[in-house]
Amino acid sequence: MALGGQTALGPYRLLRVIKTGQTSQVWSAINDLNQQRVAVKVLLSDFRQDREHRAFLKNEYEVGKRLAHRSIIRMIDYNVLAGVPFLVMEHFDYPNMKDIINKVLDQVGWLIPSIIQRAGEGVAHMGDSGWVHRDIKPDNFLVNIEGEVKLIDFALAQRAQGGLAGLFSFGRKKVQGTVSYMSPEQVLGKPLSPASDVYSFACTIFHLLTGSVPFTGSSANEVLNKHLKAPPPSIEAYNRNITPEFGALLAAMMAKRPQDRPGPLSKVLKEMKALRLYKVPPKPPAGVDVAIPGS
Repeated sequence: MALGGQTALGPYRLLRVIKTGQTSQVWSAINDLNQQRVAVKVLLSDFRQDREHRAFLKNEYEVGKRLAHRSIIRMIDYNVLAGVPFLVMEHFDYPNMKDIINKVLDQVGWLIPSIIQRAGEGVAHMGDSGWVHRDIKPDNFLVNIEGEVKLIDFALAQRAQGGLAGLFSFGRKKVQGTVSYMSPEQVLGKPLSPASDVYSFACTIFHLLTGSVPFTGSSANEVLNKHLKAPPPSIEAYNRNITPEFGALLAAMMAKRPQDRPGPLSKVLKEMKALRLYKVPPKPPAGVDVAIPGS
């Protein structure tokens, strides 16, 4: 066990592991002070003394507690007890979008328009609040069968760097994020704005609608180079049921220069909702209760 047999962190009684990642573990827990069900995220033992990963966890809490939206996971508490850093958040024990893509994508086409809108609302709220998530990808959206979505993981999030902050930001910064979804300016270590998340969200939508990331390669550098130089692939070549108008909007969201992308995302979502996504809208399987994995 990541906690060496420990069954509680302060008032939070640990019940079971929801998910184990590379550096952290998320538990379903009960707050014994008020009997509230919560999720507790703890660093794995190898990372508890690592200053960078402790800072990531603290940043996740500090950013998340400033964001109040139905499509963003709610932060409740952060603490360090007995050398264990942990954060407490809203309990939403459902799979992420990546699980859906990998396991049941062919069964949930009818639900995808709602998922896109709800996911986009969370990203848009971050942008409208002056934040850049910096790691928008299918893994960071939790989804249930009703189409509810929660944006998670603000470890890399930072304030948008537009205006004077961008002008006085000198030199390349450490490149962080996920290769398959990174905007060109993020690849180059340039100042980021909400337009950077628009690009990453477009890559996420592409993956959700096709089962494939927009750019692939034999190495990470090849994929990053495609983000910088290759034109956005036509989504209609991957999914013939997507309308040309929706494909055109998605391609615009993946423009190489941030200023060429439509925005803000809250406005883009309204435009997207007014478009036909599918040529022939999928229907739920007749008489079948489609289960999302883990729901």
